[in-house]
Parts: sequence; C-alpha cells; structure tokens
Amino acid sequence: MANHKSCKKRILVTAKKNEINTARRSAVKTATKKALTAIESGDKNAAITAARAAESKIMKAAGKTMPKKTAARKVSRLAKKVAKIA
Repeated sequence: MANHKSCKKRILVTAKKNEINTARRSAVKTATKKALTAIESGDKNAAITAARAAESKIMKAAGKTMPKKTAARKVSRLAKKVAKIA
C-alpha cells in the first residue's frame, strides 16, 4: 500500500480512470455488435441507425480509450459493411 499522500491520490485517480475506460470499451463493443447484427439482418434503415450510434461511441472513445487511427479503422470497416447492403 502507498505511504505518500500523492501516491494514495494516484491510486484513486487510476481506479476511477480504469472504471471509465472499461465502461467506454464495453459501450463500443456493445454498439458495434448491435450494428453488426442489424447489418446481418439485411434491414438497411436499422443498420444505418445502429452504425451511426456505434460510430458515435467509437469516436467518443478515440484518443482516450483507444488510439484515433484504430477508431477510424473501426468506423471505416463498419461503414463499408453498411454500404454493401442492397
């Protein structure tokens, strides 16, 4: 256990950040899965709506929880799949 006041604060801050990052990561995964299921169902309107929601979650996580380029790649791949629906 930490002895210094600053170390004790860092432990609290780290725990808080860890919780936030875990929640963000989880939200991104859930939104992405919903979008992929909508795409597989073939309903274009539902797929577009779900993809927009997923894109929003991904871009909010960009630069904080995940690297910006990773987020851009995920959004791009999702958009490509939505565009393929006839």
